[in-house]
Amino acid sequence: MQSKIRYALIGCGSMGREHIENIKCIEGTEITAIADPHAASREAAQALLPGPVRAYADYPALLAAGGFDALVISTPNHTHIDVLRHALATDAHILIEKPLCTRIADCLELVQQAQGRKPLVWVAQEYRYMPPVAEMLRMAHAGAVGRIHQVAIREHREPFYPKVDDWNRFSANTGGTLVEKCCHYFNLMDLVLGERPVSVFASGGQRVNHLDESYGGRTPDILDSAYVVVEYPSGARAMLDLCMFAENSVDNEQIIVVGDEGKLESLLPSMTLRYGRREDWGTRKVWGQTASSGKGVSVRRIWDTSIKYMGNHFGASYVEHVKFAAAIRQGLPPEVTLEEGLRAVATGIAAHRSIDTHSVVAMADVLPAGW
Repeated sequence: MQSKIRYALIGCGSMGREHIENIKCIEGTEITAIADPHAASREAAQALLPGPVRAYADYPALLAAGGFDALVISTPNHTHIDVLRHALATDAHILIEKPLCTRIADCLELVQQAQGRKPLVWVAQEYRYMPPVAEMLRMAHAGAVGRIHQVAIREHREPFYPKVDDWNRFSANTGGTLVEKCCHYFNLMDLVLGERPVSVFASGGQRVNHLDESYGGRTPDILDSAYVVVEYPSGARAMLDLCMFAENSVDNEQIIVVGDEGKLESLLPSMTLRYGRREDWGTRKVWGQTASSGKGVSVRRIWDTSIKYMGNHFGASYVEHVKFAAAIRQGLPPEVTLEEGLRAVATGIAAHRSIDTHSVVAMADVLPAGW
């Protein structure tokens, strides 16, 4: 590995440009090539770079030209399978945006193709690196709340942002909202509990957003609200509460971990972490404040002062890139594997199937035996 890591970027949309901003903040890196079929996206990406780079309208030309050590893929979801088929044939380290793919069969194909491959393949599930979430994970895994029994995640936010040609308005392109948007959360649930889900029950629909839009006579079909309950082998449960027409929320994202000894709450964008133990219940004088004894509920703002670029994900993408670069230099394994990316997609697909069939869906009916 050269002293400087040379990056190439496939996909120069909004997320691709966020990757550029993060890479620029990391010492010992440079971006040598970009590819995107949309000229305006290529130009916007080029404008962020300190100098001219090789720019391609199609990714096969970029891959054939070489001259890079690491490859960041941030193309529309439904294109991931084809891009990765070609990218895995190179000797580059790969950071692939979530969701890994939109179909189980495609995810499984990529896992099989990557077996025995020495360069890194890392799935960008950056929510785990948001500062209060990262601290919550550390504390939960250190036993701060005892044995964990419940995880609850709420995201109340604005509708999907516009994309090039509005490709994200259709489930055929995204994999469905619970794959596109929520694979992050299903990955977090698995990470917190250290287990793989066994069943999923969901209720949801398209209630408000995009109903008056039309694309060549087609109306968008992406759901905008849902509840999802995920069950695990130990009996632990996790729940997602998603609403994408709730712009006026104080904290858009709330992640709660409850154990038999206490509770943790992570709140974004306030970057707040709350922590309390059951044995201290009743010791606080005023709700939301700690008692003078120091017991009760601890409320603190969590921030990582090493973050150089906050971006759209509270600095999580920067932390992810720092870890990705360190893994390349030190020969470490990826922190988020293809297998994890597959399981996060599978939970989302199971949730959509549950909504369609009004029934509990066993993960064994979604994934092959052994997964």
